[in-house]
Amino acid sequence: MRSNRHHHNEDTPINWRIFLQLWPYLMEFKTRVALALLCLIAAKTASIYLPFILKFTVDKLNQGTTNNAIVLVPFGLVAAYGLLRLANVLFGEIRDTLFGRVTERAMRRMALKVFQHLHQLSLDYHLSRQTGALQRDIERGTNGISFLMRFVIFNILPTFLELGLVIILLLINYPPYFALVTLIAVVSYVMYTTRITEWRTEYVREANKMDSNTHARALDSLLNYETVKYFSAEQREAQDYDQSLSAWEHARRKNRLTLFALNSGQAIIISTAMTIMLCMSAYYVLEGSMTIGDFTLMNAFMFQLFSPLSFLGFVYREVNASLASI
Repeated sequence: MRSNRHHHNEDTPINWRIFLQLWPYLMEFKTRVALALLCLIAAKTASIYLPFILKFTVDKLNQGTTNNAIVLVPFGLVAAYGLLRLANVLFGEIRDTLFGRVTERAMRRMALKVFQHLHQLSLDYHLSRQTGALQRDIERGTNGISFLMRFVIFNILPTFLELGLVIILLLINYPPYFALVTLIAVVSYVMYTTRITEWRTEYVREANKMDSNTHARALDSLLNYETVKYFSAEQREAQDYDQSLSAWEHARRKNRLTLFALNSGQAIIISTAMTIMLCMSAYYVLEGSMTIGDFTLMNAFMFQLFSPLSFLGFVYREVNASLASI
């Protein structure tokens, strides 16, 4: 009987110590990491300034004037908006290029470490293992490292940094309700996402396990092709393989249904928050304490905040899966 000991128990908590193990790999390229972080800060600064430039442009256009000198101002602002957008994208690209080298080196070091470790294990361990499943696990683990290093450093941390800055800017420039709604929306979004994702991880792991099993079963059967032929066991092998596939299909279905629950819940939170923000902005514009530009700014900020956040569910889920794979 082959064992599946290598698979995580569904109740395994996330092993955050893995981040500490990855730290030395980051330190191997100190300058690259520092430059990548500088690019990250530059990109975030540009993206936070964008809505303000949009606001000034709309306000200038709204004033409507015939004076030639003043007509140039909106065009200058539009050009600045374009440049900031470009800076945002360019800095992001440079950051990814610089950091690529760091992740590749970490993957190489870890893969070698696992390879050496496997050669030190007992014969019994290797006899009770399925080579196909083992290879699949190594592959998933090294991909997991790449994902963790890229996304935790460049997506999760900066997103929260940007959220903090935006909430402070809203508090300084506008009535406190705007910052409050943003904060409540973000907190409920993050809590909902993490809670549902925790619940989903079990199904993701199950699908991974079935994926490795079917892969291993097919590989083992094909490697022992002569034996299968000799005992005319093709029919039985096909039945076994189909059973594995059926379990995989079932795990994938549960995975898909829980994903629907996650995405629709997130959409409800985002839409509600955006509607409330825009209603409040419209009210203050009509009342005269805010301009049309401010209304545009709120709209732009909400889109800007929630687009990386909608990514958070995916990142959190993948970080979970990556840690499980590692």
